[in-house]
Amino acid sequence: MNTNHNSQAQRLQGKVSLITGAAQGIGLATALKFAREGAIVIVCDVKQAAVDEAVKQCQALGAQALGFVVDVTQRDMVDATVKAVLDKFGRIDVLVNNAGITQDARLQKMTLEQFDRVIDVNLRGVFHCAQAVTEAMVAQGSGVILNASSVVGIYGNFGQTNYAATKFGVIGFTKTWSRELGPKGIRVNAVAPGFIQTPILSTIPEKVIHEMTDRVPLKRLGQPEDIANVYAFLASDEAAYINGTVIEVAGGLTL
Repeated sequence: MNTNHNSQAQRLQGKVSLITGAAQGIGLATALKFAREGAIVIVCDVKQAAVDEAVKQCQALGAQALGFVVDVTQRDMVDATVKAVLDKFGRIDVLVNNAGITQDARLQKMTLEQFDRVIDVNLRGVFHCAQAVTEAMVAQGSGVILNASSVVGIYGNFGQTNYAATKFGVIGFTKTWSRELGPKGIRVNAVAPGFIQTPILSTIPEKVIHEMTDRVPLKRLGQPEDIANVYAFLASDEAAYINGTVIEVAGGLTL
């Protein structure tokens, strides 16, 4: 751990940053990175115990952090969280739309439930959160919305009809919102991770993991921190002229 994190300039100092799916994997790594960079971290996820633990880890890094149990498919929960954050801090500077799920099956085998559930979380959920924070960002004349896409959202992937559709869709959101909100001082970008070592991979056989690693020119899977670092950069003023882009963070997987 960087013990002198308060003595150096922090890129996200005082930025109120709401992160969904923030209690594990890329979301947790992002929450911790933002905490180290001086952000006020708003941890949102579906399980209370996991949210509490993530908040504790952020606070241990010296950050101000709050946790909320939020199911992004439930608009009233999203709205209530945004209202609570605005009531306390008066602003929201960054939204990281990280929450997402997979329910894989080939086209012929995919159930309507599998299709609907992934669309609901990964697409509708991203819409809910962005729409909920936009009014406050427009009023303050600044803000950053970061959306989690995927290399699957650029190139497709076997067995992921629903997931690919949502991640392509998120790119559509990003391009559209960057046009609509750019004039109001709000930047919108997407990150497209490749194969990242997260709990989602725990169901995948070792042999397949090796095959995945072999396909990456860097010969390793990404770490959640590799994505978190890009989110932190995009959320910071260093990325002030980056808007409407999709940044692939995949170790060259798609070359």
